Amino acid sequence: MTTRLVWFRRDLRIHDHPALKAACRGDGARVIALYLATPQQWEQHSMAPRQAWFIRQHVAALGRSLAELGIPLQVAVVPDYRASVDWIDAFCQRHRVTELFYHYQYELDERRRDAALERALDGKVTCQGFDDGVLLAPGSVTTGSGTSYQVFTPFSRAVIRRLSQALPECVAPPSACGTPLRAPDIPDFDYPEQTVSEADFPVGEVAAQARLAAFCHQTAAEYDAQRDFPARPGTSRLSPWLAVGALSPRQCLVQLLENHPDALTGGPGAVWLKELIWRDFYRQVMVARPEMSRYQPLIPWTAAIDWRDDPQGFQAWCEGRTGFPIVDAAMRQLNATGWMHNRLRMIAASFLIKDLRIDWRQGERYFMSQLIDGDLASNNGGWQWAASTGCDAQPWFRIFNPTTQGQKFDRGGAFVRHWLPALDAVPGSALHAPWEWADKQGMVLDYPRPLVDHKQARETTLAAYQAARNKESSR
Repeated sequence: MTTRLVWFRRDLRIHDHPALKAACRGDGARVIALYLATPQQWEQHSMAPRQAWFIRQHVAALGRSLAELGIPLQVAVVPDYRASVDWIDAFCQRHRVTELFYHYQYELDERRRDAALERALDGKVTCQGFDDGVLLAPGSVTTGSGTSYQVFTPFSRAVIRRLSQALPECVAPPSACGTPLRAPDIPDFDYPEQTVSEADFPVGEVAAQARLAAFCHQTAAEYDAQRDFPARPGTSRLSPWLAVGALSPRQCLVQLLENHPDALTGGPGAVWLKELIWRDFYRQVMVARPEMSRYQPLIPWTAAIDWRDDPQGFQAWCEGRTGFPIVDAAMRQLNATGWMHNRLRMIAASFLIKDLRIDWRQGERYFMSQLIDGDLASNNGGWQWAASTGCDAQPWFRIFNPTTQGQKFDRGGAFVRHWLPALDAVPGSALHAPWEWADKQGMVLDYPRPLVDHKQARETTLAAYQAARNKESSR
């Protein structure tokens, strides 16, 4: 009998799962499924304990869904990717697996793991990989000269042209492959876990699909007008499910177009569509530029920037004690919930990099250690954008003013007051520069004074970036 193995990774769902669908095609084949936890690898990648918890809950939910289809899910713990290759090789021999199905992952370590596994299984097991986690496969959208796009806007236009010609297919879940089974027991993953609020982050692809449908129906049309204001429910907040693969970007696109058919031509929903395309952009950059997975800057001269060694400043930033309310409220939201509003991610990153002049990689890893939606391509891409070191990053001389950013995007102070109750007595007009108001009032706030003078910090950062540029040009 043919035995087909489906290896689940960051694709913890049965809907729109091309690898699972392909494995279940035809009659007579035995289909089994596998999930491997790799705690030592996760530690190297700074995975957040919250995300480890979220993944384990979704593996359990996946096990129940597969059991209803008659597909047993084997869950095991191995140290790292290298060990996973040997484990799967032995598993395939033990269970007489003839075909292996899986979705591609685009990070460098993951691609190397898959290549090593295919070599180990060569001549014994037929491997079939499928693109997933993207609208269009990395490398399938190129410039006129056949090279990878380095700038988002022309990439986005090219993607929209392709999507206008043909939409990617969302495949239905497979039919039952046998009689229903008992759901598997899920072992401890030997990795720290931190429970999150299931009211905020409910487990399962059904819950994810419901949130997607509600967003596309109720909010997507106003996304452009509402997305920058953290006190408003103006974003989709779907990133945690996209990160673990309980939801696919193809499902997002189909649902969006069902509600807003003109999104591809600039109509309502077009701005959120571009957010989905940004995810694709960073993935195609990651494949074309492997140094991104090695935490290296993509603009060579920025490697010469003189970063400050400031453990106390970094710790204050991590804990939300910088003295700049919008930055501190953002970091406290992250630390308390595992999620941060996208505008705030830009503001918080800009402050660490261009006010404190601390290496962006320290901030990137801290975010990964906290985020329930941790994703290397999006997180690294966002941090390199803020640091002006990556593809289509903000110009190096552009530096957010954290005070005016707070005044612009949290004008009424609802977000800051929620996370910084020590500022309750400060009037709204002074909330984003509370130390100035307190000094005039002769008051002492239970809130730190600013770590830096923004104007002075801006000048020293500009000088540091210019010195790095001069060093590169003098070589």
